[in-house]
Amino acid sequence: MSSLFAPFTLKGITLRNRIAASPMCQYQAEDGRLNEWHQSHYTSMARGGAGLVVVEATAVVPEGRITPGDAGLWSDAQVAGFASVSSAIKTAGAVPGIQLGHAGRKAGCKRPWEGGEPLDKADPQAWQPVGPSAVPFMPGSGYIPREMTLDDIRQAKQHFVDATQRAREAGFEWLELHFAHGFLGQNFLSKHANQRQDQYGGSLENRARFLIETVREVREVWPEQYPLTVRLGVVEFDDGQAESLTDAIQVLKWLKDAGLDLVDAGLALSTPGELVPWGPDFMVPYAAQIRQVTGLPVATSWMITDALQADEFVRSGQVDLVFLARTLLANPHWPYQAARELQIARPAEVLPTPYAFWLQTWSN
Repeated sequence: MSSLFAPFTLKGITLRNRIAASPMCQYQAEDGRLNEWHQSHYTSMARGGAGLVVVEATAVVPEGRITPGDAGLWSDAQVAGFASVSSAIKTAGAVPGIQLGHAGRKAGCKRPWEGGEPLDKADPQAWQPVGPSAVPFMPGSGYIPREMTLDDIRQAKQHFVDATQRAREAGFEWLELHFAHGFLGQNFLSKHANQRQDQYGGSLENRARFLIETVREVREVWPEQYPLTVRLGVVEFDDGQAESLTDAIQVLKWLKDAGLDLVDAGLALSTPGELVPWGPDFMVPYAAQIRQVTGLPVATSWMITDALQADEFVRSGQVDLVFLARTLLANPHWPYQAARELQIARPAEVLPTPYAFWLQTWSN
């Protein structure tokens, strides 16, 4: 029986425990480049004891950014900053991961604390988003994405491949493709955003085609010994909830055949009106069902804060990994505190040697 602090091996990579730092957008990049902010942010969570630290959503092309402050790997000039962060994560004992994405029809917005609305068209940083169809995220909005041509779709897949090669060059050992949160991959899958009549629209197989082809093409350039994962929006919390989960399970079976190694069960957020049942651990039952039906290793996140519950999710076989976001922002050393609470790991199994030396007993 595995526990929260049991090692986890996937392909040729072994994590020291089942705690992963979820990719959390910082919106602090400059022209996609990481800087001192990111270095400190990611190193703190690696030193705090997480087994896996995943760098935030990293745009594969400039117009794929959520905001102008997003990280990006569309240029070779951006690799050095990512390599520095990757190295720091690894030095602190965690496995360095990265999430590659394209924001699709939700791209080109202000930072959340600036309001989050689309950039004014007169703003020199503004650009027009793209999507499978010219359907805005906000009904009635004038912020309408340009419908992608077949050549656009081909280029988007190639952008994911190119960014994957740069991520490999930067030293990352775990790759997650962002197909959730109403971004481009989710746009193609969702009937709300995809109204195409060609081979990328209509049937589930057609709507999943962009995701499947992207995973297959990325798998060809991503080292076989390194895990290839996706964050997939597995549920649209609206009237079609049951259908969307059934569809997601089928899509994951296809993605598994294309080379997928693990799924991070996330939210669809395809429309602003989704009635998400916010509450502690609310995505765990969906993750458990997906794990049982598909046979894929599964992770999930969202409002997981309690060590005893997180440990039970792993022990009961509901999930293989627990992704933590705000929990680690509030306390990067949550893994150490969880180990103390559960009494199933020693400091040296959780923390870097200098920290473990001074914290070698639980009592002081």
